[in-house]
Amino acid sequence: MSVAAEEFVQRAVTFAQSYPELLAALLVSVVVLIGGGYVLHQFTRPSGVRFASMVAEHDQVSILTHPNPDPDAMAAAMGVASLADQVGTAATIQFSGKIRHQENRAFRNVLEVELDQIERAEDLASGAVILVDHNEPRGFSGSETVRPVAVVDHHPGDGRGESFTDVRTEYGACSSVIAEYFEDLDATPVPPDTHESEIDSTYVVPSRVATGLFFGILTDTNRLTSGIDPADFAASSFLSAGVDENLLDRIANPQVSAETLEIKATAIREREVEGAFAISDVGEVSNVDAIPQAADELIRLEGVTAAIVYGARNGVLYLSGRSRDDRVHMGRALESALEDIPSAGGGGHARMGGGQISLDDGEFVWPARENTLTDRLWRALEGDL
Repeated sequence: MSVAAEEFVQRAVTFAQSYPELLAALLVSVVVLIGGGYVLHQFTRPSGVRFASMVAEHDQVSILTHPNPDPDAMAAAMGVASLADQVGTAATIQFSGKIRHQENRAFRNVLEVELDQIERAEDLASGAVILVDHNEPRGFSGSETVRPVAVVDHHPGDGRGESFTDVRTEYGACSSVIAEYFEDLDATPVPPDTHESEIDSTYVVPSRVATGLFFGILTDTNRLTSGIDPADFAASSFLSAGVDENLLDRIANPQVSAETLEIKATAIREREVEGAFAISDVGEVSNVDAIPQAADELIRLEGVTAAIVYGARNGVLYLSGRSRDDRVHMGRALESALEDIPSAGGGGHARMGGGQISLDDGEFVWPARENTLTDRLWRALEGDL
């Protein structure tokens, strides 16, 4: 060591001995500065990069959709599963309900989506659970005990992930959020006539996944005409290079059952109209997925700007609403109409919403209480509740 260096060290030691409090404060400041820089770096990274990093920390994840997954939920789950595979994490897509709607069945079959049905929390493939297209576990025994590590959603709610939460209520589809994650990672959508191995990119969006995400956006925004955000258009544009038009057509145009057509006809025939609002009771049904489809038809009638359709199956009354009226936030309308009814609940977005009432607990006698329900629905549509 040189004389100059020895002199510097000696002076430093003397300074430390003379001013220990100042040295301690200096060291704390350095630690805080380094730690603060790390935290700033972590949270200024794009969401997709942070999400991929979080997924990579686990050997296995369970990707959980809401109980009866629609194309947006299944597509978002497909996207997360693909991303997990690319970072070396095993992934299992799971759900707790049923897939009945002909469009949902076509989506699952045509795109060969692998989903496992569960009945209880113990059936989850991993303790690391990622929720997509909903933010609170529900629909299976022990769901209240599940603490998801991540939540990715576009619905209002208070659910949080222990490691990652991304709820964008302004987006029209959860698929748009997942597509944006891939874009954050500079992923390349794979054209349908190209093998993934031909793509020179760290991350890719397989054509099957790109097609699913694209259709997920279309379904949740009514073909990009309702409840949309500029991000939904941007995501659709990003995915377009990987969309397989043949698969897309097969998903978008499945065969429709006779019962579904009959329920749609019943909703139109039995409708009650007050001003620009319509409500229709389609009675007992065996396919509850036909109820929202009937609401889609009812809202298309000339002069109708908000519509609610309800029908019963196995002791539960199912309600579905649609609105193209700026005066009617359908999710809030259904929530307020059902909030004082025992064993009932509802909610949703401005343009669409849903709800259920349990008819088996003896507290809501049906059909004797039908007039009470319809009165509450009319008042909610008018903004009186």
